[in-house]
Amino acid sequence: MKKILELKVNGEARQAIVEPYYSLLDALRDEFQMTGTKKGCDEGDCGACTVLMDGRPVTSCLVLAHSARHADITTIEGVAATCITGTGSAKPGDLHPVQQAFVEHGGLQCGFCTPGLVISAVALLKQNPAPTEVEVKYAIGGNLCRCTGYPKVIESIMAAAEAIRNSAA
Repeated sequence: MKKILELKVNGEARQAIVEPYYSLLDALRDEFQMTGTKKGCDEGDCGACTVLMDGRPVTSCLVLAHSARHADITTIEGVAATCITGTGSAKPGDLHPVQQAFVEHGGLQCGFCTPGLVISAVALLKQNPAPTEVEVKYAIGGNLCRCTGYPKVIESIMAAAEAIRNSAA
């Protein structure tokens, strides 16, 4: 029996009517058209569906949509606005420093895993703006990438960390 689902997605209150077994991933993609969050393995192994739920990275394919009700969800579509300003007021085209570093340092290839990697990196840098390379590797350990081999991803995250620290100074 379908029930009303209430979420705050990228700073905006949203509602949908979904089945109790619906995953957060499916609700985001199918009901809220947040297709930047990718459906990879649908088993929590690849990290392509990673989103922030109340500021913590989660694999949205493993979260029941109704268990996330009233949660604050940030997808790749909202990471710049909600993470830079905290208000959802960034201008179209603005990039989060992690996104900018991925572009500048070649941290992406096909782009399928990129949203999950960016979200994981954003979560890390929010808690630790000066991570070691080992801490970066640990933070993205749940995100699989078949194209990059990870060195450019790690380089991108380290560059984003430096940019964030420099902008705070």
